[in-house]
Amino acid sequence: MGPTALELDKKRKSKGYFAHSLPGRPPEKWQPLSEHLLAVAKLSRRFAGEFGAGEWGYLAGLWHDLGKYSLAFQQYLDLAEKDYHFEESVGNGGISSGSLPHIDHTTAGAQYAVETAGLPGHLLAYIIAGHHSGLLNAISDGACLEKRLKKPVDPWEHGLEELPQVSIPTSFPPHLQKQFIGKAGDGRGLAFSVAFFTRMLFSCLVDADFLDTEAFLQPENSGSRNPWPLEVLVRLEEALDKYVASLPTVDTQVNRERRRVREACLDAASRSPGFFSLTVPTGGGKTLSSLAFALRHARLHGLRRVIYVIPFTSIIEQNAEVFRKVFQPLAEKGVPDPVLEHHSALDAGKESLLTRLAAENWDAPLVVTTSVQFYESLFSHRPGRCRKLHNLVRSVIILDEVQKIPVERLEPCIRALRELTAGYGASIVLCTATQPAIHRRSDFPIGIEDVHEIIPNPPSLYHALKRVDVDPLGTLTDEELADRLLAHEQVLCIVNTRRHARFLFEQLRKNDNLAASVLHLSAAMCPEHRSVVLNRIRKKLESGEPCRLISTQLVEAGVDLDFPVVYRSMAGLDSIAQAAGRCNRNGRLRRGRTFVFSSEHPGSESFLRNTVNATVQIIGGGGQGQLYEDLLSLESVEHYFKIYYWQQSDRWDKDGLLGEFLLVRNNRDLPFQFAFRTVGEKFKIIADTGETVLVPWGERGRDLCEQLRRIPPPHPRGLLRPLQRFGVQVWRRAYLSAVANGIIEVVHERYPVLVSSETNYDEHLGLLLEREDLDPETLLI
Repeated sequence: MGPTALELDKKRKSKGYFAHSLPGRPPEKWQPLSEHLLAVAKLSRRFAGEFGAGEWGYLAGLWHDLGKYSLAFQQYLDLAEKDYHFEESVGNGGISSGSLPHIDHTTAGAQYAVETAGLPGHLLAYIIAGHHSGLLNAISDGACLEKRLKKPVDPWEHGLEELPQVSIPTSFPPHLQKQFIGKAGDGRGLAFSVAFFTRMLFSCLVDADFLDTEAFLQPENSGSRNPWPLEVLVRLEEALDKYVASLPTVDTQVNRERRRVREACLDAASRSPGFFSLTVPTGGGKTLSSLAFALRHARLHGLRRVIYVIPFTSIIEQNAEVFRKVFQPLAEKGVPDPVLEHHSALDAGKESLLTRLAAENWDAPLVVTTSVQFYESLFSHRPGRCRKLHNLVRSVIILDEVQKIPVERLEPCIRALRELTAGYGASIVLCTATQPAIHRRSDFPIGIEDVHEIIPNPPSLYHALKRVDVDPLGTLTDEELADRLLAHEQVLCIVNTRRHARFLFEQLRKNDNLAASVLHLSAAMCPEHRSVVLNRIRKKLESGEPCRLISTQLVEAGVDLDFPVVYRSMAGLDSIAQAAGRCNRNGRLRRGRTFVFSSEHPGSESFLRNTVNATVQIIGGGGQGQLYEDLLSLESVEHYFKIYYWQQSDRWDKDGLLGEFLLVRNNRDLPFQFAFRTVGEKFKIIADTGETVLVPWGERGRDLCEQLRRIPPPHPRGLLRPLQRFGVQVWRRAYLSAVANGIIEVVHERYPVLVSSETNYDEHLGLLLEREDLDPETLLI
């Protein structure tokens, strides 16, 4: 007869309980479970304490791995000493094995939280049950919290002897307690606030768990985190002041207005944290002035970091390089690079161990990231995405071109932004070159209230910085358009699809005498290729050489190009304003000219139907005549947003995401019926756009693709990250056809690689597949 359970428990108690093992090392070198639980609890309490929920964070950390006290889990760790394939992995909470059965160690803590902590325990149960696999739905046909709370678990309660006594929170943090007591707002709003609070606590726990596990398993990484001095934001502010003071002081109208913008930003920085609006036309120095506001505001109010959110990857690198230039003197004094770029197209050459680690949880002084990364993290259910959220607390968040939030996601995004200011001490700057789009109005009740406009007189600033006249031309055939473009020495033409851009480029190149002046940009070109072409364009413009650029929308919103003339295919009025921002950008002419035209190809504008229709109403479609003399006036743009945003209440939450968070007060078993997983899977800022194909472009691209073929999985980060610079997104149908025809090879059954760049990748046009360039441009990555 074998040993009894009691005898096994006594034997285990004498040996000790462990959180993480070290394969090949004796148990005395392993991490004791009680030490891990206490360390995570203290770290999680520190994180959650930033928003008044320290004790909540402490309980989540203390109870998150209670299931590891089970005999089954401890035997699972013991197998590390046997002849099993067993390897430690921080990314999976310290344990990974392809040959060992999964041992559930999260359900026990979730059940204990509900049994012990009442209403707060139900929220802690979501956090604890999901700290590895992700936040669950309350109820589902598949895995869900309801089933986990009823699931039988192995005995573990003996582990409580190793842990300290705790007190249970009796109330929610103040901003939530007011809603519970006063029932302020609608019930859906309260449920959303509680769900948002739960996700913030989840962030505290998963980051604390990861960091403590890393400290044990990978101490060299742990020791490399957050090397910046405590006063780093003060030093950034000083460096920015010195940089601005060193700039040329040519007395022009543009420079005078830029100084006024900066002064207004510095004056507004002393106001209490909350919502701010910075309405500055293109060329008004918005980037550095908003940063000046953020750094001073952070210093005056004790905020912790600055997060700069940009809708387009095409300008993130540009802005990050500007910031690095500003802060270069600090690097010369030994301060590590404070600028963290976090986006999909990051050049691996800029990545270091420090930036890679900081990207995991945004623990850096200045984060520059995408709208996709920011908003999708706020609604994610996945631990990896949520780790960073607690570092949004008490931060200054600059939302550049905030009007680019899709209509279908307006209400969820606006509610999330309100939560960050109301309960988590963040200040949010709504930056735009046009009329503010998401402020509350009588016909836009979901808009943001109590927004402080930083610029004292936006209309006056708009008129002072006006450098472009915008003229509608009606419909142009491609032949008429080509003739117009060839008549200009330097001209930019922006169209809506890759197919149209390709066709126009080929038309203009037919003139042999002018072919060298014609260039092309689209997302059919990999990022590395686009960077090379952009540099070529800038050199031509600066030297006065002929330059006729045909591009899709990726050059809009901040790409630093300055053409005397711009043509823009019909689009949303805010996109037209962005296109006009590439015209006479530096004010070298008294007036630049931007022409708006409708294409002879109706399909090229069909996927922009809602924005185009709103613009047509402003321009004067239907025979009523142009409504505004200046199409880009603040009044005109306000009218546009009224049509496009404010009068489409049926689309503000198209997928009903807010309805997935319910508070059922009379249900004692599941009072918080949240569908975290459903929302996380549904919430996308942009729809899935197909597949990313890796292109062996240039010597570097060929070398990386060859390495990918040669090296078997798992592939090192040092290979996969630089390959992002050689990816092109293609439509799913075109992708499947190209794979079937042998144009694309799926390497290691996972990575699509173009077989021949000589055959299917053009040095001017990029990737050419059978139907790929019939599809809409991908703007946000």
